[in-house]
Order: sequence, then C-alpha cells, then structure tokens
Amino acid sequence: MAGELPDYYFRIRENGALVFRIDTENRQRRIDMDQIAVVNIRNGEIRPHGDRVLSPADIAVIEGWIVDRRAVLAERDIDDILRAVDHLNLTTQWAQSRATADQLDMVTDALLLAMHDLRSVLVRKKAERIMSADKG
Repeated sequence: MAGELPDYYFRIRENGALVFRIDTENRQRRIDMDQIAVVNIRNGEIRPHGDRVLSPADIAVIEGWIVDRRAVLAERDIDDILRAVDHLNLTTQWAQSRATADQLDMVTDALLLAMHDLRSVLVRKKAERIMSADKG
C-alpha cells in the first residue's frame, strides 16, 4: 500500500550506515526508530547495536541493502568518471578559447601534473590487462 513505511531505515554514513527498525504499531501511533546495527560497506561487517541480537530476517535485509548500496556506489563512480571526461573536454575548450594568461598560469602546473599522473596509471593498468589477457 502506498504511503506505508518500510520496516527498516538505513542512515547513510561515510563507510556504511546505521540500521534502524521502524515501529509504527504503538499506542501513540508515532514513528519509533530503534537502532539495531551498524554496517561497514567496505568490509561487509554487520555489528549489532549494543546487546541486541539480530534475527535472520534482520541480517537478510541488511545483506540485501549492502549488495544494493555497493551497486549504487559503483554506478556513481562510473558516472563521476564520465563526468570528469566531460569536464576535461570543457576545460580544454576553456583553455583554448577563453582563458586569460593569468588564469592559465594559475592552473597549468596542477593540470599537467594531474593529467600526467592519470596517464601513467591508465597506461600501466592497460599494459597489465594486456599482459594478463596474453597469459590467459
């Protein structure tokens, strides 16, 4: 039914989330959020909050959230990189057509070093992929 609250709420934080169980079945009909766990998205660790024991249903929901969250973050990473490519193109156009000498002086060294670093990593990684494909 539309408008129904989920049974769980995940408060996103830097490396994961705090997990709350939602309760609306109380006498005051207010929303109670009871923290049940802390999740680390990087290593998949699920730590019960306090002395709480997580049910198999709790763990299943949290593990499902971890899978979904990792997928969202991976999609965002690729989108960020593709936006960076667009931004590099826009930066090239700016440098070519609108940048003043003073503006170029402010950004040239930082851009050249960042692009050199990126190019070095990309070339090395591509060579590693080619070498491992040749071995396989």
